[in-house]
Amino acid sequence: MSLLTKLLLLIVVARIMGRLVVRFGQPAIVGEMLAGVILGPSLLNFIQPNLALSGISELAVFLVVLSAGLEMEFKDIISAFKGRGLVIATLGFVIPMGAGIGVGLLYGFDTMRVIFLGLCVSITALPVAVRILQTFGLLDSVIARYSVATAVLNDITALLALGVLLNLPVQFSLGEVGISITVTASKLVVLAAFILGFNWSLQKLIRRGFRIQRWSEKLVELFGPEALFGILVVFVLLFGSVSEALGFHFVIGAFFAALLIDREFFLASRFNELDHTLRSITDGFLGPVFFATLGLEFNASSVKSLDFLAAVLAVSIFSKFFAGWLGAKIIGLNTANSLGIGIILNGRGVMELVIASIAYQRGFIGQGLFSVLVVMGVVTTMITPIMFRRWVMPRLSPSQPPPQAGEVP
Repeated sequence: MSLLTKLLLLIVVARIMGRLVVRFGQPAIVGEMLAGVILGPSLLNFIQPNLALSGISELAVFLVVLSAGLEMEFKDIISAFKGRGLVIATLGFVIPMGAGIGVGLLYGFDTMRVIFLGLCVSITALPVAVRILQTFGLLDSVIARYSVATAVLNDITALLALGVLLNLPVQFSLGEVGISITVTASKLVVLAAFILGFNWSLQKLIRRGFRIQRWSEKLVELFGPEALFGILVVFVLLFGSVSEALGFHFVIGAFFAALLIDREFFLASRFNELDHTLRSITDGFLGPVFFATLGLEFNASSVKSLDFLAAVLAVSIFSKFFAGWLGAKIIGLNTANSLGIGIILNGRGVMELVIASIAYQRGFIGQGLFSVLVVMGVVTTMITPIMFRRWVMPRLSPSQPPPQAGEVP
């Protein structure tokens, strides 16, 4: 079966399954992932994960993150890293990390496998979180503000730890560990300086009277309305490439680049055109492919120890939910928002699979643990929107719009 035939089959089945589960009151994401499970190695075995589909999936991740970043404010996400928001982000990483390490030690794993299990349990996938929040129309809510900031910080911390581990020699000493940590932390500082420095320069130009809207309109006059979309993509790709060059996932840089693009930089009609174009591509084509591709990674036959799988699933779901709920309660959020944050943080998806696949390719973990981590990533991502629909949406008042970011209910 050719790539285009596989892609066609994946899109058609994902869209059908997505519409089907919507009729039963569930988000389309669940059906899209089920489409991948049905077509993949677990059931029909029509399509197997491959590099070509992974490439298309990465493009989907890029556009999903770009679309979400345009709808959110840079200052709101940055402020969520400070003060009370840092409480949720810290607990959202530390508690699941400790729970994952505990399971690894209980089953007698070596140090490296214990660490990677803890890292994978602690992850919250940024693309998955923003797509679920988009599905429920909550990207401008308190839940989005804190859960997205937590996802970003969790992913950066996990990737920082991954960078340290990958830079270690086979036989390492305490001094070499220190050097590896210093090098990786320095790269993080460079990335933060690049993003914050660009934002500072941009704000300074605006305060001096530089009108970006005027220049964007001149570009439209010279090259046509399509030029804005092209420039937007190039700008975000630049930040993503810098992030990747420094050893972090390109999603981190791409997300912050999209956050830097304010809707005031364009005429309202131009911004709406950009938003409509992105949504048409992501919701109609690449989004379903991304989630169906995650479903393809699920392979029930590769899981040998059901008790270990059950332990990992139970610990990963409960620890992440409890950490998010506890952090939200500590900073004074209400029950609905606390439950929402705890549930949204459970979506691991692509980021957890990235770390698991790197660990497997480098020989840090074996096939058995890798299979369990894949199942965990797929299952936790699949149940997140179901849990959110069931336990959070009824608690949010339908007569009132979602609370704005920066507002503490």
